Amino acid sequence: MDISFFWVGAGLAALGYFIGDGLKNFKNPKGSYSAYPTLIKERDLHIYIGLSKDEVNDLLAKYPSAPRMELKGTTYYPYQQLLEWLSSNNIFNK
Repeated sequence: MDISFFWVGAGLAALGYFIGDGLKNFKNPKGSYSAYPTLIKERDLHIYIGLSKDEVNDLLAKYPSAPRMELKGTTYYPYQQLLEWLSSNNIFNK
């Protein structure tokens, strides 16, 4: 009988923890967590846009107007701007 009270208590403690953790961002439902980074290095770009490395290299060579920035010799791509650029018609109008 004593061991069952232990498990009930442990379950209530876990329930309280998870509810409290969920209420942290109650007034800010979007939260501050972003699933994707703001800037992506050129070498990691293929992971985020779902293409092979060769396809990404061909895309960037064919369309040098892709939104990018260079900081200390490393090329970065702003994730949201790149997705907007890829989904716009500007990439197809030459």
